[in-house]
Amino acid sequence: METAQELLEQAWRALMGLIAQPFYYVAGLLIVLHYIRQTRMERKLFHVRLHIWPRLLVRAIVAGALAGAAVSAAGVFIGLTLTPDATLWLWGMTLVLLLLRVRYLCFAYSAGLLGLLQWGAGFTPLGSHEGVIGTFVRSLAELDIPGLLLLVALLHAAEALLVRAEGARLATPLFLEGKRGKLVGGYALQGYWPVPLLLLMPAAAGGSAAGIGLPWTPLLGGTDGSGGWTLIALPAIIGFTELTRSVVPGSQARLTARNLLVYSMILAALAAGSVFWPPLVPAAAICSLVLHEVLIRMGVRRERERSPLYVHDERGLRVLGVVPGTPAEQLGIMAGEVLHKVNGRRVRTKEDLHAALHINSAFCKLELFNLEGQLKFTQRARYEGEHHQLGVILAPDEDAGYYAAPAPASLLDLVRRSRAAHRRDVRETSF
Repeated sequence: METAQELLEQAWRALMGLIAQPFYYVAGLLIVLHYIRQTRMERKLFHVRLHIWPRLLVRAIVAGALAGAAVSAAGVFIGLTLTPDATLWLWGMTLVLLLLRVRYLCFAYSAGLLGLLQWGAGFTPLGSHEGVIGTFVRSLAELDIPGLLLLVALLHAAEALLVRAEGARLATPLFLEGKRGKLVGGYALQGYWPVPLLLLMPAAAGGSAAGIGLPWTPLLGGTDGSGGWTLIALPAIIGFTELTRSVVPGSQARLTARNLLVYSMILAALAAGSVFWPPLVPAAAICSLVLHEVLIRMGVRRERERSPLYVHDERGLRVLGVVPGTPAEQLGIMAGEVLHKVNGRRVRTKEDLHAALHINSAFCKLELFNLEGQLKFTQRARYEGEHHQLGVILAPDEDAGYYAAPAPASLLDLVRRSRAAHRRDVRETSF
């Protein structure tokens, strides 16, 4: 009981220390910039607001805190250790990579690169030199790379669960350029969560901090904590980005979650193995980098090979999305379905849809083809002031004035408001 109370006191002090760290605010600011850019994109393309960014931010903070608690609890029993120097190295490398590509805001890249740098520095005599370079090399050599990589694996396991639960809800419909220059519909699935972590640190590394003994021996860190343990806060950020033209958001979120879980299991196995056999560290570091990139490129290739889903066909008008809180949502219309008849009239263009809705201004009866190709019927009364198109967002036609062009995005691209939207060239941030 006394140990539990001491751990809670340590955790409280660590969380208070988190408030003084700039990295948590950096993560929060980047998430805010992303969500503001996302809502601005929605207004430019569809003239409606599909997401409310303050609400998304609150959900991200709460979900991130829950993920952080789960990873921290696992870390305490596994024995993930961290030092103040490791925090600086991890976030310093992350911020450098962030200048090149916003999607490099992921510890998979920074921890992997640190592992390779540590391994490469071991073949040089730089660590024996005096001065700044020698100090940096010696500090790098002291990093617990297996522990950092195992932390990356746990974070991606938590990310897989969040993507599975929240991915479809965070999806944003887009107008995209198809293979032959024709506009097609698609979805950007993007979610980011700030994750506060509490990890063990040997008391000797904490200066004046008093250490406590644990009633259990951490799986990977029992020998380093002979003088007791303290807790240190590490702000992290986890997130994902997927772009799909060929499947509905829910299916894409499930696939992404499964891939992330497989990635975390492979990396965890290599990282745990490198604890007991250090020559495995470079392989684990390479896996952290390369396998992460492979997953991204596999997704891009898969989308390139598939036929687009969100295009109109001879059956009628393809539904790209539904505005929340509108009649379309109440009617049960889903993204990917095809509007076939409205009030008994076939619809092939937006003009057909508007004319059919005016046949009966107080009532609408719809016939749609669902995702399985089966015909379904739905109907509802209409009221004054409701969305003129029932709240249905249709796949693009030749009259669409804007589209989103996926492109590599640096931190500067994310910050610059002037690049948020251009006619026929709306830049979509790619992490």
